[in-house]
Amino acid sequence: MTHSITHPVTHSVTHSLDLKRITIYILFAFGVAWAAGLVIYLTGGLAGSPYAILLLTVAYMGAPAIAHVLTRLVTREGWHSLYLRPRLRQGWPYWLLCWFVPGVFTLAGAALYFALFPQYFDPALSTIQQMMQQSAQQAGQAAGTVAAMNPWTIVIVQTVQALLIAPILNALPIFGEEFGWRAYLQPKLMPLGGRRAMLLMGVIWGVWHWPVIAMGHNYGLNYPGAPWLGLLMMVWFTFVAGTFLGWATLRAGSVWPAVIGHGALNGIGAIGLLLAQGQPNLLLGPIPAGLIGSVGFAIVALLLYLSPHTLAPRLLE
Repeated sequence: MTHSITHPVTHSVTHSLDLKRITIYILFAFGVAWAAGLVIYLTGGLAGSPYAILLLTVAYMGAPAIAHVLTRLVTREGWHSLYLRPRLRQGWPYWLLCWFVPGVFTLAGAALYFALFPQYFDPALSTIQQMMQQSAQQAGQAAGTVAAMNPWTIVIVQTVQALLIAPILNALPIFGEEFGWRAYLQPKLMPLGGRRAMLLMGVIWGVWHWPVIAMGHNYGLNYPGAPWLGLLMMVWFTFVAGTFLGWATLRAGSVWPAVIGHGALNGIGAIGLLLAQGQPNLLLGPIPAGLIGSVGFAIVALLLYLSPHTLAPRLLE
């Protein structure tokens, strides 16, 4: 999993940071996203704002890509090293890993969480049954039709769909994030060395999420230490998951594996909630953004940090 691929054209990065462009990029990325977050907050929050979905998917998630383009325009950087070439012939193993590994890690993290906290596991899948009944009522179907359906079948179908289709369906909105973080900021930080670059990427990406986390995204608002522990937990998750996505980008020489991996993660991230009952502490799990739920990403991040040259600072033309 940590083997490298030799590309036909590579060159070493310079050993000095481009602080000017990094600063401008971060100001744009945070400014656009946090302005959108402020509008959402002032118009009713994530649950009440009529503009929440539109602003989240277009302005907030699109802010890193907007910042990428604006920074290049403002600083007259040009349009080289965009990381947009698919490089499938050399990078296909990383496309494949990013397509399926997030789903496997999500399911494994949820399984571990329920093993440690079995009181929150609902074998009857009451949440799905309620959703089925509501859908049947809206469609005018008889209650017996709903009772005849096995909720576990729905879980399996949704899991398979999330594993196979979600990376494609989520690619467009996710591209807004990855074209900024992995295709622009990450190469700019690589002169620090791979380990430091991934650490900084995780912190910056996590802090960028803070406005929506403070409004209840991912963890809700009813947990001990809200919202402060949620803000810190998000930084942890973006660090471990971002290290995996950043490594895949480096190895493949393309941003597309990260787009696929991030889309896969978003597509299957809520599957554990369908199996839960009561009020589980989402800071722990069963979602992949919880401490226990993220264990797969954490192990991979640790292995990448301990293995030599896997996070080597290099750019591709």
